[in-house]
Amino acid sequence: MGNKKKATGKCGLGKSLVKDRFAKNVNKRTVGDSMLHTAEINDGYDWGRLNLQSVTEESSFQEFLSTAELAGTDFKSEKLNVSIVTPTTGLLNKSERAKKEAQHKELANLLKIPRRPKWDASTTAEQLQEEERASFLQWRHDLAMLQEEKELILTPYEKNLEFWRQLWRVVEKSDVLVQILDARNPLLFRCEDLESYVREVDPSKQNVLLLNKADFLTEEQRKIWADYFKEKGVTVAFFSAIMEDIKNEIETIAEEDETSEDEEDDEEEEDDDEDEEDSSKNKPPPEKVETAEESKEEAEQVVAPDLDLSSKILCRQELVEYFKSFEIPGKDVTCIGLVGYPNVGKSSTINSLLQEKKVSVSNTPGKTKHFQTLFLEPKLMLCDCPGLVMPSFVCTKADMVTNGILPVDQLRDHMPPVNLITSLIPRHVLEDKYGIIISRPHEDEDPDRNPTADEFLSAYGYNRGFMTQRGLPDVSRSARCVLKDYVNGKLLYCYAPPNCDQKTFHTFPERIIKPQNPCQPMNQRFKPSKISGETLDKVFFAKATIGAHVKSAVPTVGAASGLASGSSVAGSSTNLVSSGKPSKKHFNKHKKEKLRRVYGYLDQA
Repeated sequence: MGNKKKATGKCGLGKSLVKDRFAKNVNKRTVGDSMLHTAEINDGYDWGRLNLQSVTEESSFQEFLSTAELAGTDFKSEKLNVSIVTPTTGLLNKSERAKKEAQHKELANLLKIPRRPKWDASTTAEQLQEEERASFLQWRHDLAMLQEEKELILTPYEKNLEFWRQLWRVVEKSDVLVQILDARNPLLFRCEDLESYVREVDPSKQNVLLLNKADFLTEEQRKIWADYFKEKGVTVAFFSAIMEDIKNEIETIAEEDETSEDEEDDEEEEDDDEDEEDSSKNKPPPEKVETAEESKEEAEQVVAPDLDLSSKILCRQELVEYFKSFEIPGKDVTCIGLVGYPNVGKSSTINSLLQEKKVSVSNTPGKTKHFQTLFLEPKLMLCDCPGLVMPSFVCTKADMVTNGILPVDQLRDHMPPVNLITSLIPRHVLEDKYGIIISRPHEDEDPDRNPTADEFLSAYGYNRGFMTQRGLPDVSRSARCVLKDYVNGKLLYCYAPPNCDQKTFHTFPERIIKPQNPCQPMNQRFKPSKISGETLDKVFFAKATIGAHVKSAVPTVGAASGLASGSSVAGSSTNLVSSGKPSKKHFNKHKKEKLRRVYGYLDQA
């Protein structure tokens, strides 16, 4: 049959509507018998391109494009001047960071901690609490205005009034206030206004800086920090709670070994001397008593000279003697107040001094909730204050995460802090530390640029096997592991004082060059086989073949034990012998055996 449409010269209604709607050239359409809407008439406006959507907010990029379109600016000449910017989310470049740091120095005097209102015996408890709330509210209002007007970033300082009341009590009770700082970045954790407040409460009170985790610093680095604080007129001491814990564990194990050896020796001696041996056991050895006394005398001699400005890491006994040097004549008990940011090691320091776990320790910031007093000696008392995040200037939020101020487990945006780590630690240090290979920059990028967070975390996730359900590396889990390594000091980076160059202060080890490349070609990984061709043919053709498929409890020789030399074809009736319990899967016992075991003889040297 012929085509009716071609014969009549007419098309259907649906075809006509489709042509009218999807025609390539609208201006050349013929109206014909179709009825067009009035908006589709070409009356001088392209109604289809008009955007009749209200716009009240635009991003910076969209605002730039719309302004350029209104100005009729052509950017064809700028296409050749293209510079590729590596994505560093949440970080500042060198000029921006330097500008922020200069602004922080100018406004440092505006950062204050809340003061407790003055009170006397006539002040009631209700009046004092009301004045404290009013003063605290005014303090928070001043800091909020400072952030809004100057567009600065502050640490998430403590906003609970009860925590600050704990600090006020510790300051009033203590004779010496010790600020415990992280030795890797002391200036971030130091609060100069707290030192001023201590002098305001009582001019006779003293301030001391205790740089914990000093084992992360070299002797030269500690000397630089000691000289810096000496110029500022600040008393400083170095300590490491982790080193003291390790020493205590070693001494405990040594004492247990000595006691076990003494018990064995006592069992071998005669029964007539048991009374004398028991009396000698109760008395300490004279050598040990002398060594203990000598160590105590040495500690006192070290404390006597200018110990507060020394770069030596103090042991437990030396630190105790140092605290005892602040004893006030005529006072029964000297109180040492310990204050600092969360996770700087206040509780660990107290446990090291007491040589037992008196204070709970946790990696999560803010474990201690209220102050507590502990007697170190009859005339020396320690006062532990809860960890307080005091207001301080930071360039980005990533700085707070990497310094342990914010908990890693509660982190949502992990890219900025990891980008900060990759900008501080060189590429080869990260690769040697974790045994990974980070992808190199593209040809059109700077070959010496730092790796991005995505590149580093992807390589780390592949290496550790942290994968998602979609088969992609779990960058979020990898970021938490890397950040915890940085906070715990496994990835070490120490900040220099302002009067010292950072590159000369902290140097990184050179790349580890391995003698052998683990990525060898496939043909060089396995040793060539020394089996001759004839032996290989004999071994191959001596293999048994599967016999006929029969339902029988008696397996074939080829299936059960292989063909012997000179035997007939497998599967014949003469090869059917009884050989124990039959296999359930058609006598094929080697079906599930791994191929590397079947062909293992080929790899034999």
